[in-house]
Amino acid sequence: MTTNVEIMKTKAEKAFAEHFASVSGSLPSDAVALDARQAAMSRFDELGLPHRRIESWKYTDLRNALTVDVPAVGDATAVSAADLDAALGPLAGLDTYRAVFVNGRLDEGLSTLPSMTGVEIGSSSGAPAMDDALAAESIVALNTAFVTGGLAIKIADGVAVDKPLMIVSARAGGSDLLVTTRHDVSVGTKASLTLIEAFASIGGTAGQSNALVTITIADGGRLDHTKVGATVAISDLATWRAHLGNEATYRAFQLIPGAPLARNQVFVTFDGEGSALDFATAAMGNGKDHIDSTIVVDHRAVGCTSRELFKGVLDDSARGVCQGKVIVQQIAQKTDGKQMAQALMLSEDCEFDSKPELEIYADDVVCGHGSTSAEVDPDLVFYCRSRGIPEAEAKVLLTESFVAETIDHVSSESLRDALSEIARNWLAANHTK
Repeated sequence: MTTNVEIMKTKAEKAFAEHFASVSGSLPSDAVALDARQAAMSRFDELGLPHRRIESWKYTDLRNALTVDVPAVGDATAVSAADLDAALGPLAGLDTYRAVFVNGRLDEGLSTLPSMTGVEIGSSSGAPAMDDALAAESIVALNTAFVTGGLAIKIADGVAVDKPLMIVSARAGGSDLLVTTRHDVSVGTKASLTLIEAFASIGGTAGQSNALVTITIADGGRLDHTKVGATVAISDLATWRAHLGNEATYRAFQLIPGAPLARNQVFVTFDGEGSALDFATAAMGNGKDHIDSTIVVDHRAVGCTSRELFKGVLDDSARGVCQGKVIVQQIAQKTDGKQMAQALMLSEDCEFDSKPELEIYADDVVCGHGSTSAEVDPDLVFYCRSRGIPEAEAKVLLTESFVAETIDHVSSESLRDALSEIARNWLAANHTK
């Protein structure tokens, strides 16, 4: 006898399905084919929203965290260059190329793309290649179902892009919006690119964000990749998937200046020998913010190096999550992998969950991990006060120095200065007790 068991769906899961049915016909056909969208939605229906019984999501239960009402998919909205620069803050002064997406759609009038030989930038189309890391993620399925725009960036062999490319995801219109983007980045052999993802809000527009970036770095290539989260109250879901060839370099940094709900997940695979990963995150939260940084590094080649650093500043009832998993396959001898998670606790009610993992099948490796959490050192506060610095200002200065260690991982001096200013402004406004 065969028994059919119907899987119960939460109200939030039903809301996504109903919203997709109502808007699928109006989504851009050039971003992804309708059949790929429908297949992705079927995949989401199969997986459901991630929940605490899934080990990698045990601290971030989206079934309970996401609201029942799915925000509307944003339409094309006119935005002035002045309003955009104001929303970008310190990032606006950087000398970069720009690709500006407003409500998930490319605004060519606000964009200035490179015209260099060997640099191809077009529209990202079709569904992403679903390897094991992506196929298991329902938020990636949602990304494919709802995506409204994105870039396909291809840097030819030997080409060094002369200045950074900043992809701006701006939301505008006043009401809460669902903004979904996807970018595919391919860096050729001995090529290099600096990529900045900036998330901004014009007029305080909030809602949900779902962003996917797939990355391939060929032999000897280099990608410097920075994300700057929005400073408005959005649910920020982001996935990076990177494959590294031989002697490739991937330097990645994320600055998350507060978020009611943020899950930034990164999957990096070493496919070639002698490659290097340097990944750092600075997360700052207060109120009831929930900021989850999860990274899985899979060493599948000989002689690769990986470094992961997470620093969180938590106040009020904020919660920080750091999950770092390093897998060393049997073939990956001479692996050097280290990870560190640190939290600065500014309140007795905040929470920090750190879950480092090492899964090692090789025997000639150097791997380690560490985790710490502490309050601001009262002796250092006293030292500052003895020099005439008020207590609130002293705590901000000490907190800034704590965050600065992660920002120092960014190669560009001008970008470091802009990131430092963003962090300093946010800390001054939100951590002044």
